[in-house]
Amino acid sequence: MYTVMGATGQVGGATARQLLKEGLPVKVVLRNQQKAQEWINLGAEAVIADYRDAAALEAAFAGSEAVFVMNPPSFYPDKNFSDTRAYVEAIRLALTGAKPSRFVALSSVGGQHDEGTGIIYSLHIVEEELKRVAIPSAFLRAAWFMDNSAWDIEPARKYGEIQSFLAPLDRAIPMISTSDIGSIAAATLKQQWEGTRFLELQGPRPYSPNDIASALSKLLNRPVEAKVVKREDWPDIFIRQGGIAENVQGRLEMLDGFNSGWIDFEQEGTEVVSGRQSLEEALEAIIRRTGQIQ
Repeated sequence: MYTVMGATGQVGGATARQLLKEGLPVKVVLRNQQKAQEWINLGAEAVIADYRDAAALEAAFAGSEAVFVMNPPSFYPDKNFSDTRAYVEAIRLALTGAKPSRFVALSSVGGQHDEGTGIIYSLHIVEEELKRVAIPSAFLRAAWFMDNSAWDIEPARKYGEIQSFLAPLDRAIPMISTSDIGSIAAATLKQQWEGTRFLELQGPRPYSPNDIASALSKLLNRPVEAKVVKREDWPDIFIRQGGIAENVQGRLEMLDGFNSGWIDFEQEGTEVVSGRQSLEEALEAIIRRTGQIQ
């Protein structure tokens, strides 16, 4: 049995679907009973557990050959990352008690750093705490999600522009689709190893904001230009989007870390794994799925 947390999200969902596609037994751990039937229809076993409840998670993980774990994402955590620490402690205790043969955890590019990464620091917490579990472990340090550009499709179609927080516009950084992350996660769950591994996940090549605009221009059949969002405007934009004013600093620091080059792969003592899906292919899949073409 392969057990997957976060199946209602992009990465956990892609991981579970890939395992099911291969005909493997899958259990998804959900926080919402209303999401269960969808996965049951796909052939998975569904269990409901509060991700802060170590006993419930241990019961869900019991009997598993391998478990995929992840911290629920938070774009505006408090300065102490209280939610992350509660989730990770429960996951750590559950893995220790259930004793699967191995586990794979979702981390992030820059997860090795203990400062200067903003909200990515939550994944550093994941790595540091779960390394303490005395079973074989693999941490997937995923690059910038190509799927983040889903927000760019509508303004590109309507106005021929996309607003970029990444700068300069011609600077390429490692990116990867969530579909590829799920495929790599599923493949890793099936492997056997000893000790702790760190896999740094990227796409076929790095991409820049200008590359995003170019891909959308081709897919939408209209000129699209990328424009830099002024740094001083970031806080107000995030607050208007629903961000908590006192907690936006973590998101600002993360973007500054990417733009300065501080947030990057460690490259030493890690395994570099490249996905197959190009940026254009990832965006085309999003457009088809969401119907964002007129």
